[in-house]
Amino acid sequence: MIAAPPGAVTLTPRDFVRDTEALSRVWTLAESEQYTRWLATHHYENFHVVSFLLPKELHQDFYNVYAYCRWADDLADEIGDPVESLRLLDWWSGEVGRMYAGEAQHPVFVALRGTVKKYSIPQKPFDDLIRAFIQDQKVTRYQNWEEVFGYCEGSANPVGRLVLYLCGYSDPERQALSDATCTALQLANFWQDVTVDQDKDRVYLPLDLLARHNYTVDELFAHKFDDRFRMLMCEAVEKARGLFVEGLPLIGMVNRRLSVDLDLFSRGGLCILDKIAQQGYDVLSRRPSISKVERVRLLVGTLVRAAFKRAA
Repeated sequence: MIAAPPGAVTLTPRDFVRDTEALSRVWTLAESEQYTRWLATHHYENFHVVSFLLPKELHQDFYNVYAYCRWADDLADEIGDPVESLRLLDWWSGEVGRMYAGEAQHPVFVALRGTVKKYSIPQKPFDDLIRAFIQDQKVTRYQNWEEVFGYCEGSANPVGRLVLYLCGYSDPERQALSDATCTALQLANFWQDVTVDQDKDRVYLPLDLLARHNYTVDELFAHKFDDRFRMLMCEAVEKARGLFVEGLPLIGMVNRRLSVDLDLFSRGGLCILDKIAQQGYDVLSRRPSISKVERVRLLVGTLVRAAFKRAA
């Protein structure tokens, strides 16, 4: 982790919105970039936020984009009050518009506006992310795969598209492949966290999938594991696996450094799916996870493949 310099603001989004001084102060570009850098390097999910393989000149731009996503995510899930979350997400959406109008005041947007201009990033991916987080406050059940994929179009796919923009890619072909990979990663996370999402009263397994296997939401919340659940979870895992396979060609269509990260993300997601299968699709009694040793193996394997491709 990168240490924050003396006097730097080190507030998580939840604490920041409760700090009137932080909200009202005028932020310089240097202070804003310092804040997004701190936020991006002080969070438990940051195993790959800025890969050591990315060129150094891209690091700050990745910090800026990550900070935006982190803020939206925390406003949705860390406030503890759905009504207040909706109010704050609406405010955050307004701040996006202000940035594109040249009126950025919040440090994340003061830092992000240069990134947006440098890479000609449109507003839509940022708006789509907020739409998905707002949806999470209102929708907790999904009838079919179409509705689940519609949610992923806002919650996951914009992140991949933003990464492509930062790396100089904006064509529809690469974006479509990225969408497949990001949706697959989102599904893998859903299947890994079936019981975690229950704590928020969220069910991402399609209701018609449950119905086809004669399994109910009440049984899901009761953690009833049997052959019915095994079969429906097997189907859900294969749906995600198919999307990973669909998106794999993108790895060979981007620069080597980004391809390593894409390969690592895809194989990490596939590893989660394998873990689910190895425990007999029982994600109700035990959450599947990748150990540190397995993470290292994935990284080494990815680097070896990249080295052979470069040599070839």
